[in-house]
Amino acid sequence: MALYINKGNEAFASMLKDEYVDKTGLIAEINNTLFKERRFTCCSRCRRFGKSMAAKMLSAYYDRSCDSRELFRGLEAERHPDFETHLNKYPVIYVDMTNFMTQFRGNNDIVSIMQKTLLADISSVYTDIRVEEGDDFMNYLTRVAIATGDRFIVIIDEWDAICREFAASSPAMDDYVNFLRRMFKGDDAMRVFAAAYITGILPIKKYKTESALNNFWEYSMTLPMVFDRYFGFTRAEVQRLCQKHGMDYEEMVKWYDGYSIGSERSMFNPSSVMKAIAAKDCANFWASTGAFDAVTRYIQMDFDGLKGDIVKMLGGGSCPVSTNSFGNDPNIIRSRDEVLTLLIHLGYLSYDRETRTCHIPNKEVAEEMESAVKDNGWKLVVDALNDSNDLLNCLLDGEAEEVAAGIQKVHEESASILKYNDENTLSCVINLAFYTARSKYKIIREMPAGRGFADVVFVPWRNVDLPAIVIELKWKKEAVTAIDQIRQKNYPAPLKEYVGEVILCAVNYEKNEKEHTCVIERV
Repeated sequence: MALYINKGNEAFASMLKDEYVDKTGLIAEINNTLFKERRFTCCSRCRRFGKSMAAKMLSAYYDRSCDSRELFRGLEAERHPDFETHLNKYPVIYVDMTNFMTQFRGNNDIVSIMQKTLLADISSVYTDIRVEEGDDFMNYLTRVAIATGDRFIVIIDEWDAICREFAASSPAMDDYVNFLRRMFKGDDAMRVFAAAYITGILPIKKYKTESALNNFWEYSMTLPMVFDRYFGFTRAEVQRLCQKHGMDYEEMVKWYDGYSIGSERSMFNPSSVMKAIAAKDCANFWASTGAFDAVTRYIQMDFDGLKGDIVKMLGGGSCPVSTNSFGNDPNIIRSRDEVLTLLIHLGYLSYDRETRTCHIPNKEVAEEMESAVKDNGWKLVVDALNDSNDLLNCLLDGEAEEVAAGIQKVHEESASILKYNDENTLSCVINLAFYTARSKYKIIREMPAGRGFADVVFVPWRNVDLPAIVIELKWKKEAVTAIDQIRQKNYPAPLKEYVGEVILCAVNYEKNEKEHTCVIERV
């Protein structure tokens, strides 16, 4: 066993000692690429979505220096027809780039140091094949492959750690791109590697140049393809975990659900789910990721109304985004779309490929975005968030004038950021005005149904003894008339299964005077 080759299966065995949600189906997907043109795979996901766990699992499966058969007993991978064909059959080179970054952070010679380290490590295993003068890492691997017939599986975890640390124009960045191209783009790559699997936060397609590593197949947060279910927890998986450990599933949904990844329309943050199970309580575990300072910096860039987009998403809305222009370099941000796309890759936003929109996925991330807004000094928004608890109490107490005044204040103050009479904005106003209600209610935005119409439904979370709420914001209509219309609609769809008291709240506003009136009824 060496440091970077033939590391064995201890890391995966250790993972199995804790609660393990079976993601070994990924093995069959990688097996299907072995020795083919598409043997080069890059999977990018945000922090804490199981990238390193998957890399260690793949290493344990392919590594010929150990016997991993019992580790996979009863797991999905074992049921695949070619499971035995490739089990523990290859020399595996496993590199965690964060190890090098920790040791040599800021050192422009980091790639040279890495090459020498890897060369020394591999040659300590292939003692019959001498390192010759002038050998670089790829030269040596090629001679090993020719002499022995071995074909390597190479796994690079956090491949983009250097890219996130060094500027695109730095010597270290040039050296790193050339190192990767030397390994994977040269004529010898096909005879040396049975497969390559690299994983990180950022996609690679556009990094540095269009052709840097265009032979890699990419599976990202915005285009996951067949890898969608292998990173993150599905609803069924979280339901089973909650049942097993006596956790409240609805609380898990509120805190950690909300990611749309490919065909999996609802994915949970797996690390936060497991931490909540260990703690026996749901809380914000996102703050420990260390990316918050970067988010604060990016949302300060008010490109093309970016501030308005952030506020709209804090209010529960979604925003259109084009993900194609982002060059995958966090140090080069030139537009609103690039900021939003970077936040998607970092996990602060969820991306819906069908609608090409993004939104804040859940309560955990919303708290971080709210903190970022406060740190940026967006006073009008911060005041609205701070006043929202009082406004909810006024609504529950039936204080119609106070509710009208509170919504009017948010509506007027957000007018400088948001388009005042946009239907989506009206729903956003309600969500901002009652922002803190999220801790007690599941807030659902109904589809707008005409000019100047906003319909928001508050359904109390399980074990919350409060009435449901339906709020409508009308343009140039009497608030009393709006109440009648709510009744005639026979309540919005989210209340079909709800049994209990309902508060009907109709707010009218005049476009010219911007005066708000309110009527509240309990039924």
